[in-house]
Amino acid sequence: MSKMMKALVFLEPGKIALEDRPIPDVGANDALMRITTTTICGTDVHIVKGEYPVESGLIIGHEPVGVIEKLGSNVQGYEEGQRVIAGAICPSGTSYGCLDGLHSQDGQARAHGLKPLGGWRFGNTIDGCQAEYVLVPDAMANLAPVPDGLSDEEVLMCPDIMSTGFAGAEAGNVKIGDVVVVFAQGPIGLCATAGARLRGASTVIAVERVPERAAMARNLGADHVIDFSKTDPVEEVMKLTGGRGVDVSIEALGLQETFEAALRVLKPGGTLSSLGVYSSDLRIPLDAFTAGLGDHRIITSLCPGGKERMRRLMNTIEGGRVDLKAMVTHRYKLDDIVEAYDLFSNQRDGVMKVAVTP
Repeated sequence: MSKMMKALVFLEPGKIALEDRPIPDVGANDALMRITTTTICGTDVHIVKGEYPVESGLIIGHEPVGVIEKLGSNVQGYEEGQRVIAGAICPSGTSYGCLDGLHSQDGQARAHGLKPLGGWRFGNTIDGCQAEYVLVPDAMANLAPVPDGLSDEEVLMCPDIMSTGFAGAEAGNVKIGDVVVVFAQGPIGLCATAGARLRGASTVIAVERVPERAAMARNLGADHVIDFSKTDPVEEVMKLTGGRGVDVSIEALGLQETFEAALRVLKPGGTLSSLGVYSSDLRIPLDAFTAGLGDHRIITSLCPGGKERMRRLMNTIEGGRVDLKAMVTHRYKLDDIVEAYDLFSNQRDGVMKVAVTP
């Protein structure tokens, strides 16, 4: 095996490059994964634009599908050559956060004086997976075997997009018979739409203006799609609910206007489940917040990770409950990943998700 690998490196805001890097050494509790397919996330674009800070020289990317190349001496229950995924969030399984049930907020990072969101390590606090190989820390907490019969592209959404979107519906506590609205039908919003339907929502309303995304939202469970470029989504949602408002609104874009609209359409006692990554301060309007007396809940989620979460998501796909393959609209080789970033960050050519293969 060559000692070097190709990897996409963040240099400074607006600047990324494909470089040769040493293949990582494997510690006792780690596993080396050879990447067979990965993808680009909206969060990666935030990093490249300098809207989310990471160290210069970091390999980015946090959605790995691959094969175990080498196991650390302490890692049991896996075999080299086995097909696996790891979540974008790779908890240690031993931190205060993990043992409090908050696997995404692993807690180690704060303890070491680093940034919060401690469970998100790939492409944040350690090298990520837009490369030929990635080192998976705490492998026994994070490696999830891919069921036979599922392709790389079928499970590519599990590490982040599917887990995050579903978390929007789960954290919002969508119940059987609920009316749910999902603002924005990008990859995460589409998964939130699918998650709301799976959780038992009787009516799912999607807000989206791009026709291809609106069509995909309908395929994944949206009963109504509101084009916000043609009509006021708040008025339209209130009309559809007979003035009652929704039980749960899911914000999947990360903008003031969508957050505010998601608050305005809530019934008294409704829940705003926020998934967006915000890059500036949010303002909560007094009237929409009913002066703090509306019994509203505002809840945020960071993508749940770890092998049990990944197993459940792959089960859902294997059981035919949801099919996210159509989200992969473009395919690139790792050699051309800078070009793929240009396409994805400028949302050209109807791009939804890009499959990147070394």
